[in-house]
Amino acid sequence: MPGMSLLRKIRETGRVAEDAPPRPKPGDFPALAGSAQVRCVDAGSCNGCEIEIAAAFGPVYDAERYGAHLVPSPRHADVVLVTGPVTRNMKVPLRRTVAATAEPNVVVAVGDCALDCGEFSGGYGIEGAVADVVDVDLTVPGCPPRPEQIVAALRTVTGR
Repeated sequence: MPGMSLLRKIRETGRVAEDAPPRPKPGDFPALAGSAQVRCVDAGSCNGCEIEIAAAFGPVYDAERYGAHLVPSPRHADVVLVTGPVTRNMKVPLRRTVAATAEPNVVVAVGDCALDCGEFSGGYGIEGAVADVVDVDLTVPGCPPRPEQIVAALRTVTGR
């Protein structure tokens, strides 16, 4: 029976996931009591950061085991992950998204473009960095940042 050989291999192999890294220090950031509902907003990026965010929530890095959960609506969110420089067309929607989140909320700027416009700096359709449009609480540098860095930032927010 082919299914039995697969089951035997799984049982013999055992657990292959790595142990969790150490918890963040308690005083690093005001945590959101162990869990955070996360809404992602692409304010005008090249989608490199979105791919890394998807990897952070995928089965390898599994950000959900640290209490971070993706939600489809800003009204359910505590954390807003913003990627890319803010374009003129996304300035108002980004402000509305952040305003629609529950208090206390956390805004995380993900990637170099969100921090200082990166490669898009000086573009005709660019309003500015995320911090120029909304208040930013936490930053994740990199072009694009690695999934481990995104998970580490989310762990700082959740305290887990």
